[in-house]
Amino acid sequence: MRNGITTNRAIHDAEASFKQYICLTLYMFIHILACMIDPDILFKCLCDETRLRCLILMKLEGELCVCELTYALDEIQPKISRHLALLREAGIVIDRRQGQWIYYRIHPELPAWAKTILNAAQQGANTWKPHLNDLKALKTMPNRPGRVCCA
Repeated sequence: MRNGITTNRAIHDAEASFKQYICLTLYMFIHILACMIDPDILFKCLCDETRLRCLILMKLEGELCVCELTYALDEIQPKISRHLALLREAGIVIDRRQGQWIYYRIHPELPAWAKTILNAAQQGANTWKPHLNDLKALKTMPNRPGRVCCA
């Protein structure tokens, strides 16, 4: 029976290695796709005011929780989450989960041309009234999360 256990262990190890290989391959594929965003997708995402406002705030603040974006933009959570999901699927932002909260930030692997466009959008928003209101609301948000969310 000892030989059977060794064989089963070897099969289990081989399956685990194969699963790790598949996961790594999928991760690399997704990573490559995220870096290959095309202008059409980026500009379609930027043409919506809610998405543009979210991106500009993330550009300035780094990482923001959904509750922060909801508060700053004075919009309901499902609307903000729907727009963030679209940005994530397009490869423009990435998210991380901390407990039940989700934080978003601009994808660090965006191509240089896309980063240039986002930088220009941020600079252009310096006098845009909705952006100024968003910034003011965010800065005065009560119980603003450090990195543990509030909502």
